[in-house]
Amino acid sequence: MEGRLPDPGDALTGVELFAGLEPEVRQRVIAAAVPRTYRKGQLLFVENDPGESLIILRRGAVAVFVTAPTGERAVLSVVRPPGTLGEVSLLDASTRSTSAEAIEDCTALALSRSAFMELVHSNPRILDAVMRSLGALIRRLTEQNADHVFLDLPGRVAKTLVRLAGESQAPMITIELNQSQLAEMAGGSRQSVNQAIGSFANRGWLRTEGRRIVVTDVAALRRRAGMPDR
Repeated sequence: MEGRLPDPGDALTGVELFAGLEPEVRQRVIAAAVPRTYRKGQLLFVENDPGESLIILRRGAVAVFVTAPTGERAVLSVVRPPGTLGEVSLLDASTRSTSAEAIEDCTALALSRSAFMELVHSNPRILDAVMRSLGALIRRLTEQNADHVFLDLPGRVAKTLVRLAGESQAPMITIELNQSQLAEMAGGSRQSVNQAIGSFANRGWLRTEGRRIVVTDVAALRRRAGMPDR
């Protein structure tokens, strides 16, 4: 028997954690979740907060970061729909290991830990998706550590921009990230990152528009970052 496609209006469409669920189960998940809105610059949660909910992002973008005792921030990733946040702390019932800040206006769904764990127990396939998510996180952190060893700062900036551009094939890709946030992601000072951005702009690989970066040559950035061509 062929599986039914999810309702195009289904709020979980594209969310990997719930891809294997039957439509009626998905609707129960949606009914149990609480709608949330976050303004640009608002914190969704901070390190050591109780891990009380899974956040399913529906619109906008969220920067996930850790903070050093000195107050410096290191951005680990930028999550966009249909991404999720908070799986790790839900599984081990621990506090949040990272902080999350809306870098665009966002809408989301928050699913309580009790509802999430009930779902996991009744639908073990969700664990497979969670394990894939954790595996991807470990690979990303390993790669970031390697980048700090093998890539110079302009190379890390180029690689960060490529990641933020995602899978888009558009000739121009607008990245809603200011240079301070980009510096946090690339692991450099704002001044050094500004210099790298200026160098890329002079080469025609991107341009800046206020607090936005418009990438015009992803292939060139990939080469600068030592990434394979597609």
